[in-house]
Amino acid sequence: MAHRRGKREREKSGVAETETRKRKMGERREADSNSKKTTPKWPTIKPKQNVQITRLKDNDLFTVQNFFTSAESKAFTKVAESIGFAHQGSLGPTKGEAYRDNDRISVNDPVLADTIWNSGLNKLFSDIKIQGQVAVGLNPNIRFYRYKAGQRFGRHIDESVDLEDGRLTHYTLLIYLSGGFKPKAKNDVSTPRDSSSEPLVGGETVFYGSRNSVVAEVAPAEGMALLHIHGHKCMLHEARNVTKGIKYVFRSDVVFA
Repeated sequence: MAHRRGKREREKSGVAETETRKRKMGERREADSNSKKTTPKWPTIKPKQNVQITRLKDNDLFTVQNFFTSAESKAFTKVAESIGFAHQGSLGPTKGEAYRDNDRISVNDPVLADTIWNSGLNKLFSDIKIQGQVAVGLNPNIRFYRYKAGQRFGRHIDESVDLEDGRLTHYTLLIYLSGGFKPKAKNDVSTPRDSSSEPLVGGETVFYGSRNSVVAEVAPAEGMALLHIHGHKCMLHEARNVTKGIKYVFRSDVVFA
């Protein structure tokens, strides 16, 4: 009897282990399936022709109008919202950190970084060298920022990032995905309560020089790229309070080697 009971228990145990293995395999398949579903589908980026630079402080600070098309900007915003933002705060100035209140996404995507770099940014840096190094691409750590009404990022500087193998970031890249005057279409039925449909007011990026003098004040404009040197030469700057609408920003860094 004991022998038969032990045999039945082993059989039950074997069935349980088999079911557990099946369940784990199913969970892995489901997880793989979910990861495929959540892989961002970025918009197609068209090559940029006749890129025009507006220099605000020589090579240290400049903008490029319409680097992203309106369609590209809106598509990136849509994908970012589908991924989902997480709130980003700080300890505040009393703890030695700049005041920060915005929403953020971070994704690692070397292919997207290379695509945007080779769409026209590379041409902007063909004559810029820093400590004998030349620009070779974008940091694959891609970030998206969202500022709603009342949110801002206080005065701060951007540090250089060491990506190893002699690669170091020296410029911040911001591409505004919203901003500027956008006339409302006749068939647009969005209500005034929908802040995403409201014109963006506020959210300027302001750069400061010595004695808190304003070097430049850049109002967000959909598709406009802003590039500024960072690291030990970074100017103190801030993202002013958004008073109306939503400010969306694409962020990366220019890598030198």
